[in-house]
Formats: sequence, C-alpha cells, structure tokens
Amino acid sequence: MIGGNVPKHLVSGARTGFLTAVSEVSMPWQRVAMTFNMTERSHDLVDLGAAPMPVEDKGGPQLQDWIEKTIEVTSTPWEITVWISRYAMDDDQTGQLESKVRGAGMNFQKHLNKRVFTVLNGGDGSTYGECYDGSDFFDDDHSDEGAEYTTSQDNENALTLSLDNFETVYVASQGFKDDRGEYVGYNHDLLVCHPTNERIAANITGNEWSYDGGNRERNPYEGKFGYITSPHLDTTAWYLVASSESVKPLVVAMRQQPKLLASWYDPEQPQGGRYYFKWGARYRVYYGYWPLAIQGNT
Repeated sequence: MIGGNVPKHLVSGARTGFLTAVSEVSMPWQRVAMTFNMTERSHDLVDLGAAPMPVEDKGGPQLQDWIEKTIEVTSTPWEITVWISRYAMDDDQTGQLESKVRGAGMNFQKHLNKRVFTVLNGGDGSTYGECYDGSDFFDDDHSDEGAEYTTSQDNENALTLSLDNFETVYVASQGFKDDRGEYVGYNHDLLVCHPTNERIAANITGNEWSYDGGNRERNPYEGKFGYITSPHLDTTAWYLVASSESVKPLVVAMRQQPKLLASWYDPEQPQGGRYYFKWGARYRVYYGYWPLAIQGNT
C-alpha cells in the first residue's frame, strides 16, 4: 500500500529507521511476558497440565490422565501515522523524517511495555480477561477442574511491601502445587513494584542486612532476587514473578509485528504538501499460568 507519489528513498529510509529503533529498544515487559507468534486470526493455546510422577512398577502399565488447560487468543490492531511537509523535506531530507520514524518505532515498544504492566496490574479483576481456570489471574480460589489435585490455591495478597511481608509472599509462592499435587518448584526471582517502592525493593533484594531492624540481622534474600519498577502499576502494587522460567506469567499474542503499512503524499496540505507514513501492528496481552506470579499488594 505504498503510494507511487512517494519517492522510493523516503520509503526505504522510513522502514530502515523504524526497524533500527525497534531493535535498539529493550523494555522491562520482556521479563514478565512471553511472545506467542500467531499464524491465524485466533488460536487456542493448550497445555496438557503436569506430567505424572513415577509410580511403582507392578508388572503392567498404570495409566494416568492429563487435563487440558486452554485459552483462546486473538489480537488487537494498533497504528501510528506521522507526516512531514515537503518544504521540511526540501530543507532537510533525512533528519526530521528519521526523528519521526525512530520515535514511532520506539513508541510501539513503549506501548507494549505499558500494556503488559497495565494488564499485570489489573490481574486481581477481569477487566483484561481471566485466567485459564475461570478465576481472576490473582485470586484465592485457583483450582483445576477434573485434576488429581483440586484444593483451592491462593496467589492474591494485600500486604504492604516490607521485608517481613516479602518473606510471607515468597514462602507462599514456594507452596504452589500443580494439578497432580506436586510442588511446581518455580524460581520466583523478580520483585515488580511501582517506583515509589524502589528504595524498599532495593533493600530487600540487595542489602546484606535486614534494613528494617537494628540488630544487624542477615537478609537471606540479598543477591537472590532482582527488581524492576513500572509507573503503570498502582503505587501500592507489588508482585513476585518467576522471570527466569521458559514460560512467563503473561502472554503477548502477536499476530503482526510493527511494520510500515502505507505511505502517501497529499499535495493539498500546507507547506507544499505532506508525506504520510503509517505503521501498524496487531497484538494483545493475556494471562498465562498463574503459579508463575503472586501478588503482594494491588
């Protein structure tokens, strides 16, 4: 959809500058969300649940069933359109266009970052969807229907961020069990919070001593956890996430990576006319497997 009235070198420059910006941007969202590249308009993401544990061999096969965990994912279209006047191009044929293009490329990544942390922040409600089990992503009654283990589990808390409350939440995360009643054993290694709690987060994860006591007590969590902050969270919100696993708590369903969709020239606009460039992408953020994250507070 590239207009024939737009010089080829402008189109090439728009694509190159955009892609360069995208490749240079690294955002915190990649620590808490994984990308699923869609090949169709919608997909059913299916997980067969936990593998069975070994049982004593008594001379014949002892069959153990799997259960299916399914979420349907689709995508949402997003777009950015920028323009630059012909007079501006005549005066500077690369600088202004490159600046606009690079800004558009970076803003798609910023938008993804915002969406991921906004969805994480809303995980104790259904505004952005539900967990695969029909509960809110952060809830006190997670259970897998038809599984061997159906006892309700809780990954939702309302505790102010402190060293003692961090310990409470971390210990709770280590008690999560899969649908067969076995401990999941995830390494919940990342503290996620609003910038207002960064000082506390830094002390919890990086201070050799317990920062909130006067008896020089050792801090067992120093060096074992990292932390990131996001202004897209509520000021009191904090979460503990298993960020180093092969799967992540959230899923970005990516149908179309950001790319140049169209360019055209309108000679009727001021300043000698305008060159327009439109980029688009299709993606949406979903909740994944709840034991990978636990809410400290919202």
